[in-house]
Amino acid sequence: MISQKIRNIFITLFVIAYTLVFHYESTRHFYLNPLFKKELPKVKFLFPPAGWIMFYRVDKQYGFTEVYGIKDKQQQRIDPHEIFKVRTIGFDNIHRGVLGTVTYRQYAQSFCRHLRSTFDYFDEFLIVSHYYPDFIKEPFERRDFVQYRCIE
Repeated sequence: MISQKIRNIFITLFVIAYTLVFHYESTRHFYLNPLFKKELPKVKFLFPPAGWIMFYRVDKQYGFTEVYGIKDKQQQRIDPHEIFKVRTIGFDNIHRGVLGTVTYRQYAQSFCRHLRSTFDYFDEFLIVSHYYPDFIKEPFERRDFVQYRCIE
């Protein structure tokens, strides 16, 4: 019974220590270094050299979506972070593909409504997808597709 309790205490302490070190290492470069105005030491304990990329599938194909506002026949690219404002510190929904989902036709009507209410300055909007079929072999071969327009 005592060995079970000691084992559980050890596991709990390890999980707490690992969580603290993980959060330190996750925030060290972008948040803690600027806060303390110096380079803090890197912890090499159980962290892959690629960092967060280990959670993503890296492929030779690449694509992204852009939204343009049109006023008086002039196009202006709208910053994706202004389209979907994020209140949570450190969470970036743009890099997680949220903007790519607006290219689906079933979301076009509601997304256009969102754009009109958020950016009422523009007369219309243009949703464009950019696609690289093989980013490794042909990094400059890009295909652009107008997915749809939001016209009043």
